[in-house]
Amino acid sequence: MAGLSLRCGDCGALLKSVQEAQEHAELTQHSNFSESTEAVLNLVCTTCSKPCRSRTESDLHTKRTGHAYFDDRTLEAAKPIELEASHKAAAESVESAGEESVQTEDMIVPEVDKNLLEQLESMGFPTARATRALHFSGNSSIEAAINWVAGHEDDSDIDQMPLVRKEEKTEANKPSLTPEEVKMKAQELRERARKKKEEEERRMEREREKERIRIGKELLEAKRIEEENERKRIMALRKAEKEEEKRAREKIRQKLEEDKAERRRKLGLPPENPETAKPSTAQVEDKKSSLPVKPATKAEYMRDCLRALKQHHKDEDARVKGSFQTLLAYVGNVAKNPDEEKFRKIRLNNPTFQDRVGSLHGGIDFLGLCGFEKLQDGEFLFLPRDKVDMAILNTAGSELNSAIANPFFGVL
Repeated sequence: MAGLSLRCGDCGALLKSVQEAQEHAELTQHSNFSESTEAVLNLVCTTCSKPCRSRTESDLHTKRTGHAYFDDRTLEAAKPIELEASHKAAAESVESAGEESVQTEDMIVPEVDKNLLEQLESMGFPTARATRALHFSGNSSIEAAINWVAGHEDDSDIDQMPLVRKEEKTEANKPSLTPEEVKMKAQELRERARKKKEEEERRMEREREKERIRIGKELLEAKRIEEENERKRIMALRKAEKEEEKRAREKIRQKLEEDKAERRRKLGLPPENPETAKPSTAQVEDKKSSLPVKPATKAEYMRDCLRALKQHHKDEDARVKGSFQTLLAYVGNVAKNPDEEKFRKIRLNNPTFQDRVGSLHGGIDFLGLCGFEKLQDGEFLFLPRDKVDMAILNTAGSELNSAIANPFFGVL
């Protein structure tokens, strides 16, 4: 099978023709080439029709433009390598090179004004650059030569000696500049180069600043997205906890109903009529309401009071937890030492009490539910000995412990 490409043995690049191989060799100094049956890729972008010769090139095009679809036309563009034609072309190039070498023999360095050349060399210009400037500026003056150099600084052959045919002569009878004018022109040229360098540095600094701003914006956006995802995750977690709690309550209710039905069955009673269940429940509740249920009622009030305190100060978790711990210490001291008056008496203007309990919404109300009362002077909270109810104090301690230990207390 005829070769469809040439492979560089040094870097592995695939080349379509001998001419491309020669250009590759001139640029890279690689000289090891061989025929390959693998065709050079020809991926054409379906959006902008840009051809890409490798997967890497198509990936870079996608990254720059966002175009992701390519039409593979490799087989359509694949052609056998014609080595014989390339040999003919090489021979022709050798012949043309020989003709050029003959022609170069008829070329000489043009004659320029030696005084002007010496002045340019004294200003720091290389001989080839000074000769080229004088020749192409008409060999007229130092000023014209310097202006020509300023306009052709980026030429690739600026430092190559110019050549002309032998019959061409260059007259060199032009006046020269004074030493002061030479210095001024040299200073002007150096100043122009300095300004050009400063402008390039400013442009690069602007580009770097734009890149820093872009990276900063991307970091802020990434942080915002991360925080938003975390917030959604927490909300989903709380929702799942609520659903789990609801299912647990439903299971308990169903279990109670099943136990109740089982007891009625064992006692030989008929199944309970759902229509009459509600009135009987109301009667039971009325019957129970006549019993002393003060601790249970207080427990609900205490729980609501603590929940309101935490929700009112929801951004001060450490302060709320400290308030709960301080209330627990007050209640615990009274429960352990009910006969000690110092534990049943609290000064309202005490700085520690104000910071941890008095200044927080619901703190004093909770102590009121525990039995503390304000004295007539309004300076103290006092719990009389005869009003110390251990059941209430135990209930208060349980509610405070639950509020401290449960991280979701007052949130769900």
